Amino acid sequence: MRALCGAIITAGAMIGLGLTALGIGTRYGPWTPVGDPKGNMVHLSQMDRPLVFILVFLVCLAVIGLGIAFVGLAHHHHRREREHLWHKEHGGHPAPSQQRTTV
Repeated sequence: MRALCGAIITAGAMIGLGLTALGIGTRYGPWTPVGDPKGNMVHLSQMDRPLVFILVFLVCLAVIGLGIAFVGLAHHHHRREREHLWHKEHGGHPAPSQQRTTV
């Protein structure tokens, strides 16, 4: 579940970053001439503060989401390995108190 939540957070951040990239291109696209030999580009210090804030926020959110996804997957695999070892030690059958009733 942790890995799924992290993946959903990351996906939302990636969608937001794509929309932010479109917004930056729309806002600052006319600033850079196509045939500019110097390759002048707009830097973060020259951009609008709300746009820079949302860009930084979404990048942080993507990093946090990826971290949650990786840690969640690592925890999931560790838990499954412990369950596998327990089943191996106890003859492959769960204890009577651990049997699950299907609904």
